[in-house]
Amino acid sequence: MKTRLITREGFNKLKAELDTLWREERPEVTKKVTWAASLGDRSENADYQYNKKRLREIDRRVRYLTKSLESLRIVDYSPQQDGKVFFGAWVEVENDDGEIKRFRIVGYDEIFGRKDYISIDSPMARALLKKEVGDAATVETPAGPALWYVNEISYPDA
Repeated sequence: MKTRLITREGFNKLKAELDTLWREERPEVTKKVTWAASLGDRSENADYQYNKKRLREIDRRVRYLTKSLESLRIVDYSPQQDGKVFFGAWVEVENDDGEIKRFRIVGYDEIFGRKDYISIDSPMARALLKKEVGDAATVETPAGPALWYVNEISYPDA
């Protein structure tokens, strides 16, 4: 089950995507579909078929974004979070082998296209919540438990 949280930055990005799809892309693709349909035989018209498919993709994404934006809860930074890992934090962790990872803990809808973001629902994020610099977190992995130490915690709006 996904936690329905999102950072303000993530919410604004999704809202901008919805606006672009609805106000710019969809009207343009609709014009292309209308033009291609006016040419006659639609069964062999590649422009018509491609743009009709694109229109369905846009509509599907618009429905998803509209529904998501209504149900998401924005979590803003609070000074009370300083020094501990909470939603929206940038965290640097290190294991006993010296492997270092740096990522931001965000909502599920924000992780796509970003290798440096992890979902609040991930085992790593769950293990790190409320930890402080120097604390150890045991993360359950398919290969067994893994131990990570918190090196650094920061918040983008701090």
